[in-house]
Amino acid sequence: MKDKVRVALAGLGTVGAGVVKLLDANAALIGRRAGKPIEVVAVSARDRALDRGFGLTRFDWVDDATALAARDDVDVVVELIGGSDGPALTLARGALGAGKHLVTANKAMIAHHGLELAAAAEQAGLALRYEAAVAGGIPVVKGLSEGAAANALGRVYGILNGTCNFILSTMESEGRDFADVLAEAQRLGYAEADPSFDIDGVDTAHKLAILASIAFGSRIDFASVATSGIRAVLAADIAQAAALGYRIRLVGLAETAPEGSATAGLFQRVHPCLVPLSHPLAHVTGSLNAVVAEGDFVGRLTFEGRGAGGGPTASAVVADLVDIARGRTGPAFAMPVDGLVAMPAAAAGERRGRAYLRFSVADRPGVLAEITAAMRDANVSIESLIQRGRAPDGGVLVALVTHEGPERCVADALARLEGSSSLTGKPLLMHILDL
Repeated sequence: MKDKVRVALAGLGTVGAGVVKLLDANAALIGRRAGKPIEVVAVSARDRALDRGFGLTRFDWVDDATALAARDDVDVVVELIGGSDGPALTLARGALGAGKHLVTANKAMIAHHGLELAAAAEQAGLALRYEAAVAGGIPVVKGLSEGAAANALGRVYGILNGTCNFILSTMESEGRDFADVLAEAQRLGYAEADPSFDIDGVDTAHKLAILASIAFGSRIDFASVATSGIRAVLAADIAQAAALGYRIRLVGLAETAPEGSATAGLFQRVHPCLVPLSHPLAHVTGSLNAVVAEGDFVGRLTFEGRGAGGGPTASAVVADLVDIARGRTGPAFAMPVDGLVAMPAAAAGERRGRAYLRFSVADRPGVLAEITAAMRDANVSIESLIQRGRAPDGGVLVALVTHEGPERCVADALARLEGSSSLTGKPLLMHILDL
């Protein structure tokens, strides 16, 4: 048994620098908890000259991050490069192939290649750890795979992207429009220069696919996550939701239904939702994340905290290093890869629920009658209908809330209205989170 854990660190951005600073600040405490010191011996990043708040002379610098896997003086490779493929995946495969444990914060790589990497780790008796890939500093991966291991989980859902949550909760508290708040999020560093992965729901979908695998013992199926983002949400939608007793949040939801039921299979969706004020997710604001899991014996579990940022994410990375120092090399997805089942994707059509629909329509007689007729013909029952305010395209805003019914009926109603000259913009559909 080695007297210390030697780490190669690929990527010295906000998270990578945070890992070094955390290991420096809490070295004695971490060493006592891990049973031995954890020491970074080699690093790789794009810019050697960048001031990161600590010196680099104590580390070996490697220009090619993928070469870290071949070093004899390394026990664990920490991959913080990002991206589902490219150098990150090459390094991950190389590390496991060379007998190194792997820690990563790369949710895209795990969502696309996690099963392959987990199988390689199992075969070699190595650890693949990725707590930092889902919800930053919140220990939800460990909470579900270990703390809830005795439970059959039927549903897992939550707010998994801090950028979207900051935008929506700021629109809510300040009454500002989406584009204005997005620009602020970019200035504050919450959103990237190209924010598409965040605001279009892809980042949340990566994380949801991983959580679903852990929760249900299923093979990761990122391709089956129905995904939409928050670009189309208006300040008027936020205000209307508040008047109805809801807050709008981007929610990732995965659940299973038994074979033979109308909704059998694995259902995965990322979608802006109206969340009742009585639900814990309605009170998750700013860049915070929260995950809710429902077990048959434990009931509802809620995990909440900072889901991004250098400090929280570095905390999760180092927690994984501590586990490895303790000799914990169990399966990456709560059970061996061979035990994970391929669940069929469940169609949304027979799922029952209520929905919020917002239309931008021409200001002329007969428009409301056309909308209500489409709802009637599709067997959608309307709970409330409000005409209020102007859309950015100049149309009049009409919002309605449906009674509970099959989702296929709402889809049918929208299909009946498609191409109508009465509509001046694309309708917005948001499901109501009645959980």
